[in-house]
Amino acid sequence: MFACRLPWWRSSVTCKSWQSGHFLPWGSCQMLTIKGINTTVGQEQQAGMKEKQVLEDSEMHLARRDTEGLFQEQPEPGNQYLEDTLLRSYLKTHLPPKVLEEVHQDLERFGNRLLTKIQPLSWECELNPPVFRQFDAWGRRVDHIHTCSAWRRMKEISAEEGLIAEAYEKRYSNWSRLYQAVKLYLFSSSSGGFSCPLAMTDGAAKVIESLGIPEPLKNAFDRLTSRDPEKFWTSGQWMTERRGGSDVANGTETVARKQLDGTYRLYGFKWFTSAADSDMALTLARIADAEGQCTQGSRGLSLFFLRVRDEEGKLNNIQVQRLKDKLGTRQMATAELWLQGARAELISAEGRGVAAISNMLNITRIHNVIGAVAAMRRMISLSRDYSRKRVAFGKLLKDHPLHVQTIARMEVQVRGAFLLLMDIVRLLGLAETNLASEQEQLLLRLLIPVAKLYTGKQASAVAVEAMESFGGQGYMEDTGLPVILRDALVLSIWEGTTNILSLDVLRSLAKSQGQVMAVFLSTVQKKLELASGTEELSPAVQRAQEAIGSLRQFMAATGAERALTMEMAARDFSYSLARIYTGRATQESQNHGMGWSPALSPCRWCEQELCPVAAESARGGYGAGAALRDSALVFGSSRL
Repeated sequence: MFACRLPWWRSSVTCKSWQSGHFLPWGSCQMLTIKGINTTVGQEQQAGMKEKQVLEDSEMHLARRDTEGLFQEQPEPGNQYLEDTLLRSYLKTHLPPKVLEEVHQDLERFGNRLLTKIQPLSWECELNPPVFRQFDAWGRRVDHIHTCSAWRRMKEISAEEGLIAEAYEKRYSNWSRLYQAVKLYLFSSSSGGFSCPLAMTDGAAKVIESLGIPEPLKNAFDRLTSRDPEKFWTSGQWMTERRGGSDVANGTETVARKQLDGTYRLYGFKWFTSAADSDMALTLARIADAEGQCTQGSRGLSLFFLRVRDEEGKLNNIQVQRLKDKLGTRQMATAELWLQGARAELISAEGRGVAAISNMLNITRIHNVIGAVAAMRRMISLSRDYSRKRVAFGKLLKDHPLHVQTIARMEVQVRGAFLLLMDIVRLLGLAETNLASEQEQLLLRLLIPVAKLYTGKQASAVAVEAMESFGGQGYMEDTGLPVILRDALVLSIWEGTTNILSLDVLRSLAKSQGQVMAVFLSTVQKKLELASGTEELSPAVQRAQEAIGSLRQFMAATGAERALTMEMAARDFSYSLARIYTGRATQESQNHGMGWSPALSPCRWCEQELCPVAAESARGGYGAGAALRDSALVFGSSRL
């Protein structure tokens, strides 16, 4: 997020010698003026006169500071939608004309609302993070999490704009999910962190929809997808426990005890619960049998729905231990919670909790991609606008070729990530309206973890690079730029780290018995054949073809150590899939004339190593020998 019209740091006090090119702050001028003066009477008088003159000059400068021109101008991008040429070109190319007309009008209006109303709220959320009050003045335990009015307003805006509802109303059939993703993409960098609870809310709605919206959950579904701020609910996703991490099968200790009325009471400790101020949550727990025993592993996990508070606002037998002190996303309350008999309803088949919640994970991972692309776009937009205003070494930054080249390289990354995101939500829209083929569903299953892990790393790298383009100003807290960086860093961790998701990619290949990989390769190959007829794309097409060939060779040559090789190669393998598929997407966009200039052609994307897994394999980077070398390097060994 970047707050609108933030108070940027102005330059330090300077004197005429600084302004005329002598590069000395006024304090240094004063010391140089009086340094080494002898203490004779005449010289003392002379020194006193010089010192007096220096002070008068400095006072005159201080009086002038408010009227002189500023040393640096604040970047102030305008309507995010209107300034995003790639987004508008994509929508014009893909949406049916009638849908495009309605969507364009709404997005232009939404862009203006973001600029004038929502961005100021986002900065308020950053300046006023949630506060936890455990006891009242009389010693009674209240466990109250106080959020600021701007945060609560963000919830109302989310309902008014239909940021969840749009995907479930299906006003535009299979294009509804893509339209929702576009609004979330525009909202993300101005949301003050509220994109996170929206991700889990969307995921919870998806889970309930996948269960057929049973009667006990109809009220919850209606509220999660409501446009009425008075009715709208947000949801939490309580999976991480004391053992932490993504290994929920072995790390979940929460126990569910069945009651006579058919409900359950949950007992356990949830170590990391994002958006702890949400109205409801979905959580995993193990059902205890009559003897109090629980089935271990993933087969013992079931999925439960619970209200966080009752109608009077009292917690549902939940105690808040503390709020997490996080590096970023400080606007949102993340807490440690004790469940001490929280009333809940079983919503999955017993022992099928992981399968039931997988729909939620797919949605939240897509939201993660949205947040990553939005953060990159925001940083580049600010960098670009700043380059038009900031003068260094006698000319604007935009007139320095090296500076422009650096921004161009970031622009290539964000454009590729955007097109990958759009392809995923397009496929999701088809799947949700029963229009997706079996091949498209397999491709979607593969692309979600690939896109999440790759764009998460992209966002961190682009945020750091873009921050550098502001020089020292990028490091100043009240510019809002460090907020974007801090919040971007979570994107490679939340909903599965890069390594965890890389292994998930391998599981999708194994589970489909190779079908997923076959669909991936055939899809890319077909698109490349279509692009090969365009002369200016021939270098990019050739690079992509070579990368596919290298990928095939790698997979065919894994040999006897296949399991170990593939585990060690999982990250590079996933990166290869991301780069190759995105290369195809950029070439397709060029064929459609979607705003690529010669300087930002798909050839620029394909200049990078498209198949790092093959390159690393050629260097002997995988297998038993490589594993021993890595272990010796990290942990030390008497012999290699």
